Amino acid sequence: MTPHAERTDPARRGIRAAQVGMLLNAALAIIKLLTGLVGHSYALIADGIESVADIFSSLVVWGGLRIAARSADSEYPFGYGKAEALAAAIVALMLLGAAIGIAIESVREIMTPHHIPAPFTLAVLVGVMIVKEILSRRVRAIGRDVGSTAIRADAVHHRADAITSAAAFVGISLALVFQWPPADDYAALLAATIIAYNGVGALRPAIADLMDRTPGQDLLRRVAAAATAVDDVRAIEKLKVRKVGMGYYVDLHVQAEPAMSLQDAHVLSGRVKSAIRDAVPEVQGALIHMEPFEGG
Repeated sequence: MTPHAERTDPARRGIRAAQVGMLLNAALAIIKLLTGLVGHSYALIADGIESVADIFSSLVVWGGLRIAARSADSEYPFGYGKAEALAAAIVALMLLGAAIGIAIESVREIMTPHHIPAPFTLAVLVGVMIVKEILSRRVRAIGRDVGSTAIRADAVHHRADAITSAAAFVGISLALVFQWPPADDYAALLAATIIAYNGVGALRPAIADLMDRTPGQDLLRRVAAAATAVDDVRAIEKLKVRKVGMGYYVDLHVQAEPAMSLQDAHVLSGRVKSAIRDAVPEVQGALIHMEPFEGG
């Protein structure tokens, strides 16, 4: 496999996951909206609205990954990887927007008398919960494997849909048992709160990636260990790592013997770079600064 293919393969996996999610969400949205309208359940309608938002979130993730997979060029010498984090932020904001819209409509429905939901709506919700939970776990696993913030945010969106379905199930059940129609609407309001919480949780890592926050200490230790294990490296300092798309870029100062020739120092920097990329495949690029060793 060529280096470019290795770089874009994670993006292809993410794009496939977004495509599958988009198709399933389209089918589920139609089913839930029609069932909610016919069965007099606003919680189910709210669930359908959340599925519609899922369709657009999958489209955003799809587009973000396609852009992030592009190779660097003269206009974007560091590549297009930030599009992936930007897509994650947009998905998170869409979650928050859906939560606000559902909450507003839930309050309006609570204040408006309406019919008790139909019992058959519960069967639809059980099926939706199973499908969305399976999809959420699958997408989350892919996002974890390829290191994609956008894919993980999409998985959060799928999980939020499963949660709204569960809340709707509880609300409709209470409405049917106690003959209290507003229970359905309170369930939708609770679901909106949970969706908002998940939206904030998905937004934080996206913002962190956009602002080049230092990744976990485990990755830094792996990079440092790979660099210091190279022969002729006396010490390292000023290790900086930032996430770009589904990979990382390293900026590292390496100290070597002061008497080393410029040619040898150049060769050593290449060996350090190769050692880092071999030990930490997630690293897509490394900038090595050579300095004279000043220790004892």
